[in-house]
Amino acid sequence: MDTEEFSLPRSHAANERLHALVPGGAHTYAKGDDQYPENLAPVISHGRGAHVWDIDGNRYLEYGSGLRSVSLGHAHPRVIEAVRRELDRGSNFVRPSIVEVEAAERFLATVPTAEMVKFAKNGSDATTAAVRLARAATGRARVALCADHPFFSVDDWFIGTTPMSAGVPAATNALTVAFPYGDLAATEELLTRYQDEVACLILEPATHTEPPPGYLTGLRELADRHGCVLIFDEMITGFRWSEAGAQGLYGVVPDLSTFGKALGNGFAVSALAGRRELMERGGLRHPGDRVFLLSTTHGAETHSLAAAMAVQTTYVEEGVTARLHTLGERLAAGVREAAASMGVGDHIAVRGRASNLVFATLDQNLRPSQEYRTLFLRQLLAGGILAPSFVVSSALDDADIDHTVDVVAQACAVYRKALDAGDPTPWLAGRPVKPVFRRLV
Repeated sequence: MDTEEFSLPRSHAANERLHALVPGGAHTYAKGDDQYPENLAPVISHGRGAHVWDIDGNRYLEYGSGLRSVSLGHAHPRVIEAVRRELDRGSNFVRPSIVEVEAAERFLATVPTAEMVKFAKNGSDATTAAVRLARAATGRARVALCADHPFFSVDDWFIGTTPMSAGVPAATNALTVAFPYGDLAATEELLTRYQDEVACLILEPATHTEPPPGYLTGLRELADRHGCVLIFDEMITGFRWSEAGAQGLYGVVPDLSTFGKALGNGFAVSALAGRRELMERGGLRHPGDRVFLLSTTHGAETHSLAAAMAVQTTYVEEGVTARLHTLGERLAAGVREAAASMGVGDHIAVRGRASNLVFATLDQNLRPSQEYRTLFLRQLLAGGILAPSFVVSSALDDADIDHTVDVVAQACAVYRKALDAGDPTPWLAGRPVKPVFRRLV
């Protein structure tokens, strides 16, 4: 499809309706139409497997589905069947459902490095609960988070560190400090500077790069030596790295860890897991002060827990993690080859673990460029590829990957023209896409 002919009139009208009713035009900033080329932000009608359809009738191959949550593909039969079994049985009761026992047993069998688990609805609740628990256990106020990881929570302890810190008191901001990923010496210096003040170290155990040799083990030792709690945010690494998360793959056990995203394949469920000694502080079988730990109305909604159990079963029985890696490796190799063949191999960079690929768009000076990202996204959309990242789902097949690579090759040809012209503006057809975290609109 020619990008000059590609338009989304119904989606554009629906986006206007959204902005009139919903701040930001979406319920998640990363889904906002400012993340897409102007007037080319599809509004979705439905999805199945690796495909979604917009309300204008266009079909797309979708990557990064549900902000990485839909790793099995949309409407996955095993997940939907499990959910349907619960729908007619009631979803929420005045006392725990037997499904809560079964879901906890299944989770702890899948993630054996944890001893107890509590479920919630979103990742922010789980990470904030982990921070509160760490503060209670240590009697310390400061939180040390990894500066190289983009998102941990919607709550003040993290949002105060971003350019969108409006509304967060300065006193709260002062309690969060940052350490660089992969640098044990810098982290030890931070812990020494704030001796006996840091409650926890919280980080994603891996992201777009593998942890340096010995890094996670060294971080574990640092946390023990300085008496702080080690928290792994496994929202992304959970299941995509292994069924037991990055902690299962790398063999380093945190004190607490948080899971979400892939856990429900699009259904709302997250988890806080960890050592019994810590987790029980939020329970009824310990002698100390009680910690208010994840008491949410909908945290144990039965059909979401059923979805989580079906996801775990599917991953284990069908070898989903290995399939994600195989698909991602094929995609990464194809994109790199296509970019190189069009003379833009240095400008379109595919990064990350094969199951969690992202891409960077660089200008003529090899600097990250929102303008070139806009050009690239526009070409992908016109070719039927909806890809804010190249994060794969297991619903993709080899033909889907090959088609994606073909569209990428066409996009790279346009990218080369823009580089030769020294200006991508003629190919943008509007304002560039924008970063999620920015101070002003």
